[in-house]
Amino acid sequence: MKQFNIQPLDRSMQAAIQQKIDNLNKPKGSLGRLEELAMQICLVQQTLTPSLAHPCHLLLGADHGIEREGVSVSPRDVTWQQMINFTHGGGGVNMFCRQHGFKLRIVDVGVDHDLSAVPGIINHKIAWGTKNFLYEPAMSEAEYEQAIEIGASLADECIAEGCHVLCIGEMGIANTSPSSIWMSLFGDIPLADCIGAGAGLDKPGIRHKIEVLSKALDNYQAHHRGISPLRYFGGFEMIAAIGAMLRAAEAQVLVLVDGFIMTACAVAAIRLCPASQDYMVFTHCGDESGHRMMLDIVGARPLLSLGLRLGEGTGALCAFPIIDSAVRMMNEMNNFASAQITKYF
Repeated sequence: MKQFNIQPLDRSMQAAIQQKIDNLNKPKGSLGRLEELAMQICLVQQTLTPSLAHPCHLLLGADHGIEREGVSVSPRDVTWQQMINFTHGGGGVNMFCRQHGFKLRIVDVGVDHDLSAVPGIINHKIAWGTKNFLYEPAMSEAEYEQAIEIGASLADECIAEGCHVLCIGEMGIANTSPSSIWMSLFGDIPLADCIGAGAGLDKPGIRHKIEVLSKALDNYQAHHRGISPLRYFGGFEMIAAIGAMLRAAEAQVLVLVDGFIMTACAVAAIRLCPASQDYMVFTHCGDESGHRMMLDIVGARPLLSLGLRLGEGTGALCAFPIIDSAVRMMNEMNNFASAQITKYF
């Protein structure tokens, strides 16, 4: 597997950064989480004057074999239909990328439909969706490694353009199912507590989803425990997201973590490379059952709680103005000396 050399944050500048924050013309600590964000971003970039230059958003699409078991209210056709919709600018992700100036890359890493001739979709298709993990591993070792490499290469393309902040979203019907299983395994949480409505299942649908995923997990633990749960249950878009997160952290680029699925990917990335968490901002706690517990696995404090469960990276994009405010605080606020104001704390 591709190796990532991710270093913990160099904290040698921490005292200087804190001094600058404390001498801005405001009561000490009065900008709360903005001050914490500013510290993190300055440490990531190793500067007193941080930048969010050339923000990029990766929208990764793929299908899941487990969808065949009726664990989602939506059929897999919605994946390719939405991917095409994104190229027309009509998705939630498009709106927020336009609003906040993100460059959007729409990438097919495993959609069960031929999108190769669709303008605006980058073709990195590994296969026509994953296999059904109720019966067998979702992907082979070679496919897993290919997905990691694709994610890392996509991050590299953004970095080469001068990207300082990377946001990642997903489009894949039924991808809350592997996310729930990862959550259960990584957090040692009962599987039923990790399973929610996804795109809108009713109570009988949720019960069916619990039954299917419980059987899949039992089969894995009985016969396939030696296989990484990442490749046994994961989707191509999810593994590619992990590769992108790890490469961005390696390059000291800030990573904005979206909702339930991307939080599962972030938890997996942290399990592979614990230092990668230093480069992540967990942007919101969504409406999917169990998301708060999954954030707790890594002690993450999300910026927003808006009841979102759209995916696509939309929650992370919504949180971007808060992150931008933290950077503007560092670069645009006067300090007490330049404003000729007596310190009042």
